[in-house]
Amino acid sequence: MEFRKDFFADERAEGLKEVGHIRQRQDAVGHVTGRTKFFDDKKTTGLLHLKIVRSPHHHARIRNISTHEAERVPGVVRILRAADVPENIYTMLSLINVGIPDEPALAFDKVRYKGEPIVAVLADSPRTAHEGADKIRIDFEELPAVFDVEEALKPGAPLVNEYHGQNHFDYDGYSHQKVRLGDVERGFQEADHIVDERYQMSPIEHAPTETQGCIAVPSDDDRIDVYSNTQALFFSLDLSALILKMPSNRLHFMGGTVGGGFGGKVDTLVEPLAILGAMMTGKAVRHSFSRRDEMRAGPPRGAERIYIKDGVMNDGRIVARQMRIYFDAGAYSRLSAYGAVKAAAHCPGPYTIANVYVESYCVYTNRTPSTAMRGFGVTGVDFALEVQMDKLARTVNIDPMEFRLINAYRDGDMKAHHKRTEGAALIECVQAVSDLAGWQIDPKYRSYSSRQPGAAPAAAPSPASQPSASAPPPPPPPSSPPPGTTAPSASSRISSMFRRGR
Repeated sequence: MEFRKDFFADERAEGLKEVGHIRQRQDAVGHVTGRTKFFDDKKTTGLLHLKIVRSPHHHARIRNISTHEAERVPGVVRILRAADVPENIYTMLSLINVGIPDEPALAFDKVRYKGEPIVAVLADSPRTAHEGADKIRIDFEELPAVFDVEEALKPGAPLVNEYHGQNHFDYDGYSHQKVRLGDVERGFQEADHIVDERYQMSPIEHAPTETQGCIAVPSDDDRIDVYSNTQALFFSLDLSALILKMPSNRLHFMGGTVGGGFGGKVDTLVEPLAILGAMMTGKAVRHSFSRRDEMRAGPPRGAERIYIKDGVMNDGRIVARQMRIYFDAGAYSRLSAYGAVKAAAHCPGPYTIANVYVESYCVYTNRTPSTAMRGFGVTGVDFALEVQMDKLARTVNIDPMEFRLINAYRDGDMKAHHKRTEGAALIECVQAVSDLAGWQIDPKYRSYSSRQPGAAPAAAPSPASQPSASAPPPPPPPSSPPPGTTAPSASSRISSMFRRGR
């Protein structure tokens, strides 16, 4: 690793003890010698195994559930249904007072995605739990399903989640998050070129080596010890307590090493039912996803569809950027509403653009609920923005590195969120990366600095461009936007709540 001290030397302390130095991970020796302990290494007597019966349909009404045959299977100890869960309807966001309960721990009236849990079977061995699950009989009435975010927002689309009443998250009475600066239509009129593109991200399975799992063990002090591989230990503890309507101090969560997570183990999908099973049977309960469970019901990175329309001048300045983002939550909110906020907050990228118009929607479809994954809400937007930047550079025949230097944030520039830029360093990063890659940059651009005024002037906020629920909306984007009202600028209240919650 090269440590470039020539940039911002007057702002950097000398004698750094960690940055620029190689340090051995504390868990490295345990991993390579096989001595690391995982949740499944917990040894306990009388362990019960929990198997979930899942929906074979993307969208269906549950007419009847019969457990009689499963109950007669030797070794089946208990069967859990929705009525056994004290607070069956919940949402992860309720821990930070955002959103409404919209997801059942066990489905009872209908299923909204393929793989949704309906019944849990507790048995004295994994094989017996599977045999019991195979004996569960469920009568379904299939319903129309919707899998595309824009189709889901059209009038007459199948309603995915009745708890919301529409196929988008409600941001305090608004259908989406927005960012506004300047006059984007005027910017397009002044531009020499218009580049209008669509980008699509697919759901991505985290595919951890170790699937989601936990073991819940009743203790002698009227508590439940939970050995879990959750990535969010206290978040999972509090959410389990909420679903089970019990004091959180009755739960003792112990987080061992996570055998791969990448964001996919924050949704608390195994702990509540394992704890409930332990409470009802007085025995330890193991609930662990099979690889099939992980692939069909484990939450993926949310699919994102992003439209970007840019106006650019022949000299390389981007003078207008319009973006429309659809964040596919799947059937339930989970963390996707936060992802849509992050997506809006990240626009229009680290570039100074005088006229910006952004809309970001969190949309419900009959797909597997999505969750966090490595910078979710930002990664997809970054992909779209940087591909768009390369296309713009080609359009005006400017080197892509130099094109970014022309438009990069500089200290004092006005961001689209009506905040002045401080501590900008993109110019220096591009210069350093160019050096490492052997990419030649014209001396004109080599002299650029984040501390100097740039070629792309920032628009000062004006009353017309300030976010307002009562002001008339700007002209619509190139294609018709989804129904619903516009929202205030990306909510600092929601963002701060999520920061506290994470």
